[in-house]
Amino acid sequence: MDKRISRAAIFDAVNAYQVPGTSATLTTLKAVKGINVEEGAITVSLSLLDAYQDREQAIRQNLAERIQQQDAVKSVHIHIDWEKTPQVEYKNLLPSVKHAIVVGSGKGGVGKSTVATNLAVALAKQGLKVGLLDADLYGPSIGMMFGITEGPEGTPEGKIIPLEKFGLKLMSIAFLVDEDRPVIWRGPMLNKALTQFLGDVLWGDLDVLLMDLPPGTGDTQISLIQNASVAGAIIVSTPQDVAFLDAKKAIGMFNTVKVPILGVIENMSSFVCPKCGEETQIFGHGGVKAAAKRMELPFLGEVPIDLAIREGGDNGRPMVEAYPDSPQTKVFMDMAAALRKTLGL
Repeated sequence: MDKRISRAAIFDAVNAYQVPGTSATLTTLKAVKGINVEEGAITVSLSLLDAYQDREQAIRQNLAERIQQQDAVKSVHIHIDWEKTPQVEYKNLLPSVKHAIVVGSGKGGVGKSTVATNLAVALAKQGLKVGLLDADLYGPSIGMMFGITEGPEGTPEGKIIPLEKFGLKLMSIAFLVDEDRPVIWRGPMLNKALTQFLGDVLWGDLDVLLMDLPPGTGDTQISLIQNASVAGAIIVSTPQDVAFLDAKKAIGMFNTVKVPILGVIENMSSFVCPKCGEETQIFGHGGVKAAAKRMELPFLGEVPIDLAIREGGDNGRPMVEAYPDSPQTKVFMDMAAALRKTLGL
């Protein structure tokens, strides 16, 4: 007896498909205009914004593979109508900041916050007026990395005064919520909080504001970029090929919203034994630099693994502050100098 196509399974497979580089399914985007099932032939009609047109091949291929996994499917045809993306109004809620820079990655676990923290300290040590915004509202870590437990003060006008440490102005959601309480917010709430961290914090005159983005390439990241005049982005990746594949998604997102890539950083590049001095490439080495060269992107540097970097993040003294003569600190200071040159500071 021939198996019959399950229309419900086809509909579920299509509706739950997530557009690459976003957290949005075809259902949430209201993109599915029709699904026709006729004697083993499946035709799916979609309507998508042309902002996603750069990933058309991936959408067609991935969606077809999902449908072909269902019983009795003989052929799949994907029809896509492209709608013009509405022009987004960009605001600058940071008029007193010379250069707002986002630090991003395509995935978590690459040490992005540690890199942002130490780079910010390095820039401040070179005489710049620097701020650091922890925009990772689900997993804030800047408070712990700077050993800050108190909250910021407010003004009678409802503005927030950022905390200061090691020559930096700092702001994080961790300063405002109980560290043992999970942050359970929906997208619009996150976007509103980020907007407040831009417009309602008294950053004052800054040469550079580094903004540590949440991992990924979704609406939260784009919302922040739309509300700040972002000078550029720094991408952090580890050497593994799979990690840089995710970093490429972040690069693609920044290209879409026309934010220039100021530099790519390879974190956890190698491990230097503290006893014998032997260097070991645990995760491989040099892949990010080679990929950046192929993509014609500036490469800022390679940060070796060091236990002191982790310890610095745990005890509230970033490595650049705690170990000014270490090889890792030299890397961060060199990257800060290169960034200053790019920005003309």
